Amino acid sequence: MASDTIQGMNLKNIRNFSIIAHIDHGKSTLADRMLEITNTIPERNMRDQMLDTMELEQERGITIKMQPVRMEHEYQGENYILNLIDTPGHIDFSYEVSRALKAVEGSILLVDATQGVQAQTFTTLEMAKKAGLKIIPALSKVDSPLARVDEIKMEVMDLLEVDADEILLVSGKTGEGVESLLNHVIETIEPPQEKIIDTDSFRSLVFDFEYSNHKGVIIYIRVIDGEIKKGDQLVFGTSKRKFFALDVGVFKPDAQTTDVLSAGEIGYIVTGIKEAKVAQVGDTVTLFKKPLETLPGYQEPAPVVWASIYPEQADDFELLKTSLGKLQLSDSSLSYQEEVSGSLGRGFRIGCLGMLHLEIITERLLREFNLQIIVTMPSVTYEVMKKNEEMVTVYSAALFPDHGDVAMVEEPWVELKIISPSEYIGNIITLLYEHEGETTETITFGDGRTQLVILMPLRELMRNFFDNLKSVSSGYASISYEIKEMRSADVTRMDILVAEEPVPAFARIISTRRAQEEADAAVEKLYKSLPRQMFVVKIQAKVDGRIIASRKLSAMKKDVTAKLYGGDITRKMKLREKQKKGKKKMAEMGKVNISHDVFLKMMKK
Repeated sequence: MASDTIQGMNLKNIRNFSIIAHIDHGKSTLADRMLEITNTIPERNMRDQMLDTMELEQERGITIKMQPVRMEHEYQGENYILNLIDTPGHIDFSYEVSRALKAVEGSILLVDATQGVQAQTFTTLEMAKKAGLKIIPALSKVDSPLARVDEIKMEVMDLLEVDADEILLVSGKTGEGVESLLNHVIETIEPPQEKIIDTDSFRSLVFDFEYSNHKGVIIYIRVIDGEIKKGDQLVFGTSKRKFFALDVGVFKPDAQTTDVLSAGEIGYIVTGIKEAKVAQVGDTVTLFKKPLETLPGYQEPAPVVWASIYPEQADDFELLKTSLGKLQLSDSSLSYQEEVSGSLGRGFRIGCLGMLHLEIITERLLREFNLQIIVTMPSVTYEVMKKNEEMVTVYSAALFPDHGDVAMVEEPWVELKIISPSEYIGNIITLLYEHEGETTETITFGDGRTQLVILMPLRELMRNFFDNLKSVSSGYASISYEIKEMRSADVTRMDILVAEEPVPAFARIISTRRAQEEADAAVEKLYKSLPRQMFVVKIQAKVDGRIIASRKLSAMKKDVTAKLYGGDITRKMKLREKQKKGKKKMAEMGKVNISHDVFLKMMKK
């Protein structure tokens, strides 16, 4: 039966909230202090970035996956349940943020007191506003000697149109102000409300899930109406798949079984389902015997970058297929489709939300599933009209039509927002020229910072623009972007030949005006990455039917006469002549085995 009490806790004593911010503004550290203050994690078990559970997150110091956690906090003599969802800050993982925001009623907007409002701050704030959330502004790192509290307060006041006393000051490092922030969450964020008050009803929103080899799909839910307990028969609103709740529970932050999950709570359900594609982010789960109306769910993420991946061993194709299915269960922004290459065999074209996202996916396939894969050069989507007026959509550079068959090409453009100290604007403008960017608006902040609004081809954004921007601004510039319309493109395909054989995985689509520069760089990079063979190997770049860059990788040297002692010189001459013929024969065969490491090096910046 639905009830306004949850295991002894009144519905009005629940608060669901998230922390949103630009990358490296201290979200995870602030979450650590919250876990300590609420005694959710014993001090002896605490570590840095407690909610970053993936090995890659710990290594890189960034949040990749959102992570829910349930905390209990006493305030003015009453006990409260605080459900926090920690979110990523990098723009490639903004889909994670958008899903988290639909599962909560409020959000803490965290701004670094040493850096101020950044480009991604605008993006995450806009998402929170669209979700109708209560926004609590807070400045982090206020204990730093570099903190500019008064200046940054003014920025946040202008951004949110709030008074100075509404902006809280916290330090994730020392814990200063964190308890006051938790109390403020209780005071200002509305408790969850049931939409349908009915006995024996249940409805919840799936905002994430994971896969367990033993338990199958485990869905992360926000309960909207009613309650659920272990053993209840449920059904997915979209796929109509029935299942029994094998277990229900909450995150503390590890999974902890509970007797019941009720309206307003955030928790998990173990489904036992082991097929992919059954559970979907944004789906509604209701009682099978009394299903309720499906919730609106989420907008499908649109891939930004495409790459093809193939198993190094053809026998691993089915393992790769299974692994991608399992990976998609923990990363719903990943999309993939099967494809076949004449030289690489069967593989998949995967769509990601950015270059970092693509790099993380390939790393996870290697680490979590022990898969050695070949990754093609990343590409964006092109609309190509051929000379016979046939329109084709090209996701992979290797499938881009030959130069003589192309009549017109269109590519996606993006709108960038860059915020930087004003002294670096000159360097940034120069960088924008190199990346075909067009400045449409310039806004000056009061503290000597400038915001640029720019239009740029998406392919140029993916051509190391993030790293180059950090370099020319000494790390002070921040960036966010949004996909806009398709525009005409002056691009062509560059093929890389190894031992005079084209390698489809190294093909890429490049700007015609920069063809020579790109060809020289690609050949040089492969020359440095490819191990020497037993014969001389030519590495060449071919554009529009012409070889425009070339290098020769010298052969491995082996002294075949080393074991000869004395005797006639003709013995050594015969051995060397035999070796020379062998190397010539190998060169004629032209087969060069390119390892997984080389493909990864060519993909990375």
